[in-house]
Amino acid sequence: MRAARFHAAKDIRVEEIPAPQPDDNDDKVLVEVEWCGICGSDLGEYLSGPYTIPSPKTGPHPITKSILPVTMGHEFTGRITHVPGTLEQQRSGNNIPLRTGQAVVVDPRFFCTSCHACALSATNCCETIGFLGLSGGGGGLAEAVAVMPGQVYVLESADGEGGNRDDGGEVDLAAAALIEPLAVAWHGFKLFLSTQSDYDDTATTALIIGAGPVGVAMAFVLRACGVSNVFVSEPSKSRRETLQGMKVVTEIFDPTVDNISQRCRTATPAGLGVDVVFDCAGSQPGFQAGCESLRFRGVYVNLAVPRTPITIPLGPFMQMELTYKSSLAYDQGDFRETVDAFMEGRFAGVERMITGRIVLENIVEKGFEELVQPNDHLKILASSKGWDFA
Repeated sequence: MRAARFHAAKDIRVEEIPAPQPDDNDDKVLVEVEWCGICGSDLGEYLSGPYTIPSPKTGPHPITKSILPVTMGHEFTGRITHVPGTLEQQRSGNNIPLRTGQAVVVDPRFFCTSCHACALSATNCCETIGFLGLSGGGGGLAEAVAVMPGQVYVLESADGEGGNRDDGGEVDLAAAALIEPLAVAWHGFKLFLSTQSDYDDTATTALIIGAGPVGVAMAFVLRACGVSNVFVSEPSKSRRETLQGMKVVTEIFDPTVDNISQRCRTATPAGLGVDVVFDCAGSQPGFQAGCESLRFRGVYVNLAVPRTPITIPLGPFMQMELTYKSSLAYDQGDFRETVDAFMEGRFAGVERMITGRIVLENIVEKGFEELVQPNDHLKILASSKGWDFA
């Protein structure tokens, strides 16, 4: 089968590799991949990796035992082509019996189950966390993958109904490839909620720093969870215009000309500021503006990986008794809840995040290289199906 494999920085090759084979004595489900997104972490590996991809320098990943070259891609959907006889009574990660032909999205994470974080069910913080498409074990930028049944989430509700269908009445598997970044945002929002018992049990106002893929996903999550006023700070005019057209936020600010904290206070009751800031950019100016936009005992949730060290502005933090939370990926509960919300139609319009569709053979030229240059993209999806996207 064809697969896009990482060999070194700036060296991703679409190659022929052995396809996973049906095996009734195995414990893995076979999935024919339909769509796979390119993530910011994929782009970072392409530009100057390997970072998380296991290399001769770091040695094989402790769970997958893999080393580069690895097949990339961890935001993917497809259809089940084989369920081993040994798994006939097995259920998916969202507790639906497995059968061939089902449309699915895959939780790409590996975790050990035995470290302290895993023992606390915080599998997103496993000491040996890994991802399909980065840590070995196969990835979604290929024709097929073999995955454990618990990683498979069937895209149907108990009654067979749900939202996010395409014009033919089927689940929109392209839009469903966005479930993974939506789960990242979902986890960040739940972290914020976990801080609210001692002050306020609701959030009515939020500021998102950065309108990249995770920032826009956060906007959809906040709307789905009933946050009524969502503000966004984004310097890119094209991204501001794209997000404005989605009609999921209250107001979008340009930090190059707007005083973000002043705009937030003007737009919130009594000028108190927003309840929560979600940092999806990771820059010092954004951090400063976000802190100054929070209300008393507001919460700052960071979902970004800063390119340079960030300094906490202790003045606002101490005077306002602010809380800082770091959010990493998602756990099984986050992924399941995100799938449920997707199938209920709570992310209506999320498919507008898809700004490019390409064939697998063009993954470097029209995918990674396109994203390296100044661009207007939010999410580029690739498919090995051979469809014509001209």
